[in-house]
Amino acid sequence: MAGVAGRNRVISWIAGIFCVGVIVALLWFAAPMAADLFNFLGDTLRGADASTTASALKSSG
Repeated sequence: MAGVAGRNRVISWIAGIFCVGVIVALLWFAAPMAADLFNFLGDTLRGADASTTASALKSSG
C-alpha cells in the first residue's frame, strides 16, 4: 500500500497496525466459543452414521 502514488508510508503502517489489532480483538472475543465449537463438532461426528443420516433425510423431505 505504501508503494502506491499518493499514499503516505506512515499512514499505511498505522492502518495496518489498526487492522491487525481489530483481528486480534475479534479472535480474543471468539476464543471462549472454541471449546463449545469443538464439542459440538465432536458430538456431531460421533453421532453420525448411516442410519441417523437416512432417517434425518426421510424426516426432512
